[in-house]
Amino acid sequence: TGWTMRLATAALLLGLVAVLTGDENKNDLCAHRALSDEDAVLCQGLEVFYPELGSVGCMIVPDCNDYRQKITSWTEPIVKFPQAVDGATYVLVMVDPDAPSRAEPRQRFWRHWLVADIKGADLKKGKIQGQELSAYQPPSPPAHSGFHRYQFFVYLQEGKVISLLPKENKTRGSWKMDRFLNRFRLGEPEASSQFMTQNYQDSSTLQAPRGGASEPKHKQAGVAAC
Repeated sequence: TGWTMRLATAALLLGLVAVLTGDENKNDLCAHRALSDEDAVLCQGLEVFYPELGSVGCMIVPDCNDYRQKITSWTEPIVKFPQAVDGATYVLVMVDPDAPSRAEPRQRFWRHWLVADIKGADLKKGKIQGQELSAYQPPSPPAHSGFHRYQFFVYLQEGKVISLLPKENKTRGSWKMDRFLNRFRLGEPEASSQFMTQNYQDSSTLQAPRGGASEPKHKQAGVAAC
């Protein structure tokens, strides 16, 4: 009887350890992991929020609760620039510089969202209202292409009428972002941020790639759809 009780107790303890370990692994996958110091440099004053995830600035989208799949269908995030000037007008740009992959970004920058004529008072509250030149396209990194960066930039518009050239409207990929910025003399971004995710079907990994090709002078910004 004594041995039976000991075996039962041991089995109970092993089961408890398995449950606790499973919970720890789940929590580990759901932890908000920060970007590397190299990638975190881009996070300068801009706040980006998605449903369920909350703030995604300078983080890797967790590999749990189907977040990496959900983000491919959610509508546009809330983007706030608390330091925006009430009387100013801004341009918001969202791009993926890693199309089709960070190792071979032949289609950078993939233009995910472009909105001009945003009033500073609205931008402070996270209301992206203005002239939408490219409708929001959710992040959709291709399978087996690794992690992609999704970058947000806010520029001071200074009264200029912003538009895309006919050839720019034909495709979102391989967008010459620097030429666009130079054409309207948008200069350095007033604020920026980025997050990172990969295709939800790829195997779980908690390490994001580091380094990559050089970025535009302004900071940089760039998947089929990416």
